[in-house]
Amino acid sequence: MFERLGIGHLVELPASQALLGFLTPLFVFAAFFVLQMVLPGRHVPGYVVDRETGLPCSYRLNGLLVFVVAQVLWWFELTGMPRDWFYRSSLYAVVGGTVLALILTLIAVFSQPPGEVKNKFLACWFGRAQEMQFFNDRFDLKMYFYVVGGTMLSLNAFSGAVWHYGNVEDLNPGVFVFAAFFTFYVFDYFVFERVQLYTYDVIYERLGFKMFWGGLIVYGWIFIIPMWGMAAHPDPGHGAGWRYLWLIGTPALFAIGWCITRGANMQKYTFKRWPERKFLGIFEPEVIEAGERKILCSGFWGVARHFNYMGEGFFGLSIALVWGHFGNLWAWIYFAYVVALFTYRQIDDDKRCAEKYGPGKWAEYQERVRYRIIPGIY
Repeated sequence: MFERLGIGHLVELPASQALLGFLTPLFVFAAFFVLQMVLPGRHVPGYVVDRETGLPCSYRLNGLLVFVVAQVLWWFELTGMPRDWFYRSSLYAVVGGTVLALILTLIAVFSQPPGEVKNKFLACWFGRAQEMQFFNDRFDLKMYFYVVGGTMLSLNAFSGAVWHYGNVEDLNPGVFVFAAFFTFYVFDYFVFERVQLYTYDVIYERLGFKMFWGGLIVYGWIFIIPMWGMAAHPDPGHGAGWRYLWLIGTPALFAIGWCITRGANMQKYTFKRWPERKFLGIFEPEVIEAGERKILCSGFWGVARHFNYMGEGFFGLSIALVWGHFGNLWAWIYFAYVVALFTYRQIDDDKRCAEKYGPGKWAEYQERVRYRIIPGIY
């Protein structure tokens, strides 16, 4: 079956190494915990309010430093682990990481008092607690997820590129660009790590299996799923004209997507922290008053109600095109996931915003900003 799917090379480990692959996430999670606790960080207030104190929750951030240290340890093989190990052990690590995420979820969920969700299965999936911080706010579980997941996404992508370099004769430059895309994506996140405190996941998501598995395993390992089916493929052999279009146009599409997503998120972050400030000194904040709350409806947020999701879609499309094998379904898996995720999230966002701002005010915003994600289309 694995051979027919084109991923037979990922199930070739002998039993002893397969077990090590299964346990790899355990070692990785422990190593990142030590790094995040030992390396210096800065405490900043977030958007979420602590219900006990009435003050914004405090977060200790050091993701960029952890990311850089982990990259150095991996690139120079300072742990004794070969650089292609993460890729070769991918399937075993996903299984082991899923089991570990389930165990951690059960501890996190059933150590908390019952909340709104009474069904135990749903409570495990969605979670009960919105925040979990330990060691006097030195360690925040959600930020840990992003540090582990983001850094491992980059390392897994580069590990696949290393495997491709050592096992495929006619190298495909798209493999290396794919790894560079995800590494820039993660690096950019860590540079603007504080902005994440004002996003959907931190504000609304609770700590259940959806968050544990999604933040650690899906983000860290499964996001590179196109690599599983594409790393063994050689250069697609496009002619000169198509080759230039492919290798220049795909990064350009990625850059456009990044500008949209980063710009929209930064404008929202700027507005939440400094409501009167012009974004980039250009975009005047225009708002709809909703009691004590305000709905931003200018700049990026005047183009579409969730314009940042269109940037994510462009990024996903660039991930599909970067391989140059446009008809291979493996190349399109991440793009399909992005479209499904953000279409669902947009619908959920609208429901939450209607509750937050009031149905009348949200309807007024919908009337003013007609499109949901893609201007003129959707």
